[in-house]
Amino acid sequence: MAEYHIDKIRNIALIGHSGEGKTSLLEAILFVTKAIDRLGKVDDGTSVSDYDPEEISRKISINLSLGYTFYKGYKINIIDVPGFFDFEGEMVAALTVADAAIVVTSASGSLSVGAEKAIDYCLEKGKAMFLFVNGVNKENSSYFNTIDAFTQKYGNKILPIELPIMEGTQMKGYVDVLEGKAFDTAGKETAVPANLADKLAECEGALLELAAEADDSLLEKYFEGEPLTAEERKRGLKIRIENGEVIPAVAGVVVGNPILTKLLDNIIDLCPSPDRGAKFGYSKEDGSHDVMVAGEDGKFAAKVFKTIVDPFVGKLLLFKLVRGKISVGEQALNADKDETEKITALYCLRGKKQEAVDTLYAGDIGAFAKMNYTSTNDTLCSPAEFVKFDSIDFPQPVISFAVSAIDKNQEEKVIAGFTKLLEEDVTFRLEKSVETNEMLISGMGEMQIEILAKKVKNKYGVDAVLTEPRIAYHETIRKTVEAEGKHKKQTGGAGQFGQCMIRFEPGAADGVFEFVDAVVGGAIPKQFIPAVEKGLREAIKKGVLAGYPMYNLKCTVFDGKYHPVDSKEIAFISAAKLAYADGCSKASPVFLEPIMSMKVIVPESYMGDIMGDLNKRRGRILGMETENGKTVINAEVPQAEIGRYATDLRSMTQGRGKFAVTLARYEEVPANLAPKIIEEAKKRVEAEK
Repeated sequence: MAEYHIDKIRNIALIGHSGEGKTSLLEAILFVTKAIDRLGKVDDGTSVSDYDPEEISRKISINLSLGYTFYKGYKINIIDVPGFFDFEGEMVAALTVADAAIVVTSASGSLSVGAEKAIDYCLEKGKAMFLFVNGVNKENSSYFNTIDAFTQKYGNKILPIELPIMEGTQMKGYVDVLEGKAFDTAGKETAVPANLADKLAECEGALLELAAEADDSLLEKYFEGEPLTAEERKRGLKIRIENGEVIPAVAGVVVGNPILTKLLDNIIDLCPSPDRGAKFGYSKEDGSHDVMVAGEDGKFAAKVFKTIVDPFVGKLLLFKLVRGKISVGEQALNADKDETEKITALYCLRGKKQEAVDTLYAGDIGAFAKMNYTSTNDTLCSPAEFVKFDSIDFPQPVISFAVSAIDKNQEEKVIAGFTKLLEEDVTFRLEKSVETNEMLISGMGEMQIEILAKKVKNKYGVDAVLTEPRIAYHETIRKTVEAEGKHKKQTGGAGQFGQCMIRFEPGAADGVFEFVDAVVGGAIPKQFIPAVEKGLREAIKKGVLAGYPMYNLKCTVFDGKYHPVDSKEIAFISAAKLAYADGCSKASPVFLEPIMSMKVIVPESYMGDIMGDLNKRRGRILGMETENGKTVINAEVPQAEIGRYATDLRSMTQGRGKFAVTLARYEEVPANLAPKIIEEAKKRVEAEK
């Protein structure tokens, strides 16, 4: 492979709603540029970028995939990004390193949720964008109705720079607004159709105004009435695209006989090169912080944004080289792990195929192999100059399941399988609940977790079971009582004897457990007091209602009896447990449930439905505010009511809503719900026998 420097590299992410043609667009680009000699299909499982068995079987993208091609002396790296909401983390990773995005949408005449979320994210991050309207040749499709739908949301940011020439459902060519000329699909100039003349004039006027305002010299020429050349229009438009002020729209067809019009030329001419694209915050060795754009000057520094486990090569680490150059044989410092790695292999990836290269330059995207310490989100830099890039801000998990194995003897193998998958997908978590002793898997949605379980079965041959996680209820008491515990055991020789009087009351100093020794006169010898405390600490692990941990319990031992021969530590441990069981059962025991602090962000039009739903979930609305044009609802809701809220919110808002939760505190469970909790606990105990 020839060497490509920063000015000859373009890094593009294909984003948008699931099923709109992103993978097929990458396939079409590779085919048109002769990077591949056969046009694969998503439905046949033959596309370059959807090669995972689960992607092939489900006919959707699950993981971001990297491809590259060459066009007119440029290297174009293209990241195909899943559109399904459960895989939002893949989009975040891709847009961290891409210098521009192509939002792919179908010509359905509407604004899809996925496209809206993708554009909003790019606008928030200041990412340059194109809009590619796909499938203009389909029945009932409309390029212009689709443009209108996007314009209703984003106003004059949407600027058509190509107008498709249609004959029925056939795309015969396009009008290039930048040049003011029409071309057939082979690129030969034709006459501008009469039915597009007015639309061309409208778009050309908007283009001239936008382009002129980008540069003082162009603005002066514009005001003097001089026409801007095609190159001047491109120059002005490119500045506005880089600043996120305009989203040019083009039309095309990616399935069957691909029609990409001037998309590749636009990528080269209008999308920013890496030195004008993605920005990376980083820390220096002295702890100071700065921002870096790609550049060839200086020691090398690379950001790892994705890990792929290849069955033949092993772990592949996708990275963007932000500064300098890197060659096989060099040493690299992992700034996050403080470990040194040797660059033994460098690849450029096209789907699952790897092409070995000796050197890559700043701005390029490639893959490392055979590294021992490095993983997603790490920085690799020259040992001579420390650089640590800011971590990618991946979305946090919003739904959890308890995970176990069908065969109880394979529990460890199941957990080991999920643990290995953490290398490839950093958006899910695997952790054991201290409260319920369950192994929990948390992710972005039900589909993501189901697919992970399927991968564990396919790769490691074990079946995982996903169930609703138990709520980590607590138990406490509401009254003060005194109870006696007496343990007496005679077995022929020396026996066991211990007796204690304990006062149980709510209000532990630390909110969990407080033990007070108030024994006077030696009723219980000092050496046995710790045994009483030990018995109580063991006892509170299981409450008297349903076996949930007891909290906020103050225990005062104030009297008792002992036997000079038979009293032993074990006897007072048992006596304390008996006093606990008797006393707490009479002290008006109740359940406490976790109350979650929720922040729900939705478009204003959904506010009423969301608030009504939260009220049905026993929620309390604390307040509302506006943030980036959306309504933020702050509420407190019992954890028991929001187990699958991620799925429900997605359904209520067509995917436009999002939320975050944190534990606020524990509160008493309403009395009418206690019998259900007790019954569920009994069933669980029976099932475990």
